[in-house]
Amino acid sequence: MTSLFSSPQTYYNATRNRQLECPPLEGPAQADVCIVGAGFTGLNTAIELAERGHSVIVLEAQQIAWGATGRNGGQLIRGIGHDLGAHEKSLGREGVKVLEQLGLDAVDLVRQRVQQHGIECDLRWGHCELANTPRHFQNLLAEQQALKNQGYAHKVELVEQQDMHRVVGSDRYVGGLIDEGSGHLHPLNLALGEAALAQRLGVRLCENSAAIRIDYGSRIRVHTATGVVHAKTLVLAGNAHLGDLEPALSGKVLAAGSYVVATEPLSAALAETLIPANRALCDQRVGLDYYRLSADRRLLFGGACHYSGRTLKDIAGYMRPKMLEVFPQLVAKRIDFQWSGMIGIGANRLPQIGRLQAQPNVFYAQAYAGHGINTTHMAARLVAEAISLEHSKGFDLFASVPHMTFPGGKLLRSPLLALGMFWYRLKEIAGH
Repeated sequence: MTSLFSSPQTYYNATRNRQLECPPLEGPAQADVCIVGAGFTGLNTAIELAERGHSVIVLEAQQIAWGATGRNGGQLIRGIGHDLGAHEKSLGREGVKVLEQLGLDAVDLVRQRVQQHGIECDLRWGHCELANTPRHFQNLLAEQQALKNQGYAHKVELVEQQDMHRVVGSDRYVGGLIDEGSGHLHPLNLALGEAALAQRLGVRLCENSAAIRIDYGSRIRVHTATGVVHAKTLVLAGNAHLGDLEPALSGKVLAAGSYVVATEPLSAALAETLIPANRALCDQRVGLDYYRLSADRRLLFGGACHYSGRTLKDIAGYMRPKMLEVFPQLVAKRIDFQWSGMIGIGANRLPQIGRLQAQPNVFYAQAYAGHGINTTHMAARLVAEAISLEHSKGFDLFASVPHMTFPGGKLLRSPLLALGMFWYRLKEIAGH
């Protein structure tokens, strides 16, 4: 696994609520399953497998939740982040329905894990999708009807433009769709709580233990600089940071940069003015804005996804004008934290969940396209079901979806996708 960013001083790192002891792998070790990557996917696959009686070792190149898991916007949103209807031809209508339901159930997986194990992660319920244009508002109207047809269990409310002050203290939007079944949380503290749970279940977590080589076969050997894991089964959960470890998978994922800033703590009165009901909010544009309030009333504002592969030297300087377009009332407020992270995106923007064709004892889950908190938990359960030889219709459906390898190799992959996303933004502008 490769490191694309140094560990940042994020708001989440500054407010983490626990430290874990996860010594590096030293020497040989045995396990039923070896997992590469200790983000949400790896941690929750380990939990699901340990609960089913498997012995598990997790190798992490950096620290627990070092990648997108510990840096994301903290929005826990139903669905898998993409319109599944576009895949009805390959999945069938019933297959689409199964995956749509999994996208709803995934949020409940997180809810249950937090509640059952008392994980303190500032979980709050309430989310609103924002419409920047009349066309966006029509999309929300159709989404509301689709949720009704699915029998969605939570309150969903369409908000007209004249009532948007109930949702957000900004004049930027023409409407919104409130969903009380989605919400927001402190992602790093969720991951650390899940890591502690995994350890209680007997999982061995090894930080600073980058997997550098895999010997495939009926018994797999995963090598690090200081040790080797012998296992019957391997799960690759490195997502955007998998690098050269398994090119057949890393070539299907583009690592796109996303950016977040956190303001100084705001007064209770100002915070209530910005986001009256303390929901998470995001818009529907290709280069979307997403934001919410932290537990100590900072505005966490993110977005500006970059597909070029480049990093920003001054994230706050880049993001602050975007934040002020939404909330000009924050012009005098300080930015206390700024950070970046890598999102794994596939060509069709669907999660990639399956097993290697040539190596049936090697499983993978990746490419959540910025919708990872709930989808990782869903993927972890599906992978654990497949490894445990349980019937998993969801795993079989995801595994049946073909995923294109990005053309151009390492050098051209990012520029080509950047060009493609620029085309989508032009179409979005033309559609206004």
